[in-house]
Amino acid sequence: MTERYPTSVPYRQASDGYHTFRIPAVVATRAGTVLAFAEGRRGSAGDSGHIDLVLTRSADGGRTWGELEVVATEPRRGTAGNPAPVVLADGRIVLVFVRQGPSATEGSIRRGEVEAAEGRRVFVQDSEDDGVTWSRPREITDSVKDPGWRWYATTPGHAVELRHGMHAGRIVVPANHSLPPEGADDGTEGRYDGGHCLLSDDGGRTWRIGYVDDDPDGHVNVNETTAAELPGGCVYLNTRTDSDAPGTRADAYSSDGGQTLEQPFKPQPALVGPVVEGSVLWCGAPDVLLFSGPAAPDARASMTVRASDDHGVTWRVAHTVSGSPAAYSDLVRLDAETVGLLFETGGSGPYESIAFRRIPIGELVRRR
Repeated sequence: MTERYPTSVPYRQASDGYHTFRIPAVVATRAGTVLAFAEGRRGSAGDSGHIDLVLTRSADGGRTWGELEVVATEPRRGTAGNPAPVVLADGRIVLVFVRQGPSATEGSIRRGEVEAAEGRRVFVQDSEDDGVTWSRPREITDSVKDPGWRWYATTPGHAVELRHGMHAGRIVVPANHSLPPEGADDGTEGRYDGGHCLLSDDGGRTWRIGYVDDDPDGHVNVNETTAAELPGGCVYLNTRTDSDAPGTRADAYSSDGGQTLEQPFKPQPALVGPVVEGSVLWCGAPDVLLFSGPAAPDARASMTVRASDDHGVTWRVAHTVSGSPAAYSDLVRLDAETVGLLFETGGSGPYESIAFRRIPIGELVRRR
C-alpha cells in the first residue's frame, strides 16, 4: 500500500476481547473527528449472539485511531448492531441501531419463532460532544416497525440529513424488513425481503416510516440499503438484492425526502458484484456520486469505488483498493480533497479486519 493511499486498520480480528469485527459505518464530525463504528462480535463471527456496538475515533483524518469504546449493548448479552450514524448540521450526532435477544437468530425471527422482546427492536441515541459521550438508548420500535414485519435492520452504514430543498433538516435512515410467508414457505426465502426508511423531521426526537417497497414476487426484493442526497434534495437509494432480477444491485429515487419512491426499486446491472452491502456518497464540488463494494462478480473480493456522473444512471470504475477478499464498506467525505473508505478485508478472508483508506477525490472525478 503506497503512501499515496494511506491505509490504516482500526479493527483487527481477535483483539480487545472480540472474536471478529463486522458491519462498518463511518462519519466525520464538524470538528473533523472521524468516527468508525462496527459490530464487536464476542463469541464468533456469526450474525447473532453477544454483539456490542463499538466505536473508535481518529483525530487525524483516519491515519491513526484511539482506543475501542463500547457505544451500545443489549443488556442480556444479546445483539446490538447495524449502526446508522449521521452528523446533523448543528453538530449533534444521531445513532440509530437495532437490538435482539441472545437466543434469537435471523432464521428464527424470519420464521416467527421468537417473542417480540427477543426479536428486532429499534433504538436511537445521540452525542453532543463530538462522539465522546452518548445519551441513554431510547426505543422507537413502535414508531418505525410495522407489527407484521419480522426481520428488521437499519442500513447498515451512515444515514443522511437532507440539506437542500423543502425537506432540509430531515433525517433519512434506509432500512429493510421481512414479510410473513405465504403457503408452504417458512419466511426465510429472499422474496419476503422488503425495504423502507425511517424519517425524523425534528432532529431525531420523533420518528415515522417513510417509503415502503415490498412485494414477494421474487423479482427485486430490497435488502440492505444506503442513501445519498443529490442536488436539489432528491434522495438516491441503492440496495442489495438476491432475487431473480438481473444483477445483485437495484436503485430508486425519492423526490419528497424519502416519504415515497418515484418508482419501485429497479435493477442496476451496471454495478457488477456479489450479493453484499454497498455504500453510496454524493460529493458536491466536484459533482460525483460514489458507490463502494466488492467488484468480483461471484465472490466478496476486490473492493472498488465506482463513480457516476449522471446521478446513478451509469457507472464507471474510479478506484480499486486491491484484489483481496473484501465485503461491507462505508464512504465518508473527509475534506475538500479527500474521501474515506471504511471496509472489511483480509488476506485469506474478508472478515479479518476493518481497514480505512484515504482516497484523493481528484482520482474519482472523470478527467475531461
